Amino acid sequence: MAITLPDARQLPDDVLAALRLRALRGCEIGFGEADVAELLGVSRETVSRWWSAYRAEGVGGLPGDRTGRPTGSGRTLSEEQANRLQGLIDNHSPEDLGIAAPLWNRKAVREWVRKGCGIRMPVRTVGEYLKRWGYTAKKPRRHHRDQDPAEVNEWLEQDYPELVRKAQKEGAEIFWCDEAGVAADEHPGTGYARKGQRAVMEVPDPHIRVNLISAISNAGKVRFMTYKQALTGALFIVFLGRLLRTATRKIYLIADRLRAHQCKEVERWLAEHKDKIEVEWLPRRAPERNPDEYLNNDMKGRVNEEGLPHDKDELRGHIQSFMRRLLRWPAHVISYFRHPDVQYAAIS
Repeated sequence: MAITLPDARQLPDDVLAALRLRALRGCEIGFGEADVAELLGVSRETVSRWWSAYRAEGVGGLPGDRTGRPTGSGRTLSEEQANRLQGLIDNHSPEDLGIAAPLWNRKAVREWVRKGCGIRMPVRTVGEYLKRWGYTAKKPRRHHRDQDPAEVNEWLEQDYPELVRKAQKEGAEIFWCDEAGVAADEHPGTGYARKGQRAVMEVPDPHIRVNLISAISNAGKVRFMTYKQALTGALFIVFLGRLLRTATRKIYLIADRLRAHQCKEVERWLAEHKDKIEVEWLPRRAPERNPDEYLNNDMKGRVNEEGLPHDKDELRGHIQSFMRRLLRWPAHVISYFRHPDVQYAAIS
């Protein structure tokens, strides 16, 4: 991680005076002006000016005034324009403002500056502004545009707290369930190569896929099953049955509204086992509220890190190896509940 030094023009006078002396000391013992400037976070020209004045007149000849352009002067955007733009980035999407972009990237910001301020700004300058304001590029959190905020709010403030009270009263435990598919050629990592050359990875047939259904609790428990075909109601019932075989008390299972979860045969099976297990439904189009979603993300990032599989059996082995590690690692399972979107489900 690179350390960013503060702008020397923003330092107090006494600190800047000490900086000058350290620069002179560095030059005296043989460091180059460029190295001293890089170490102290000032320009080479500044160090050269200090060193020349010192050699000519000693410490007393050092310039005491501040040189250089005052911070903020000469910038393209006024302070009012800059503050307005930051507010828009924080509270609106580009599409809200009529800009054809799904995310705030440099081009989207540049387009708003052109439309909103009548200023044509280079992309590089846009990047400097964003960096100065404390913005960094991040992988976006996916959010369904048709999600109903009222439904999500009702789940967070009414439905889930009521379910917790109900489970406590009955001595039951709560699990969150989700499915994920993994391809044999998936590998999110990067590799080193010579400058100008690409890192190359030999990949298998991308159609080699294995699926996982899992359930986790905020106490660190995890249950799972792998399967090679599409999830059906019958397969979901098999998983529910396995879940019950290891249960010592009633289970409330929170799941999304996948068709296989809500088919008639699953409804009949659940009705027959209502004293042992019940399924509660997450808000529609809100996968980010399911802690098991973060297990899936973690699994996809790690499952093939030791090498890509050659066939479905090997891929299945990778998935099972990762999941078995979680069986012995409850603290890591609990960490999935620390994501801001699912902290509502963590043990308080």
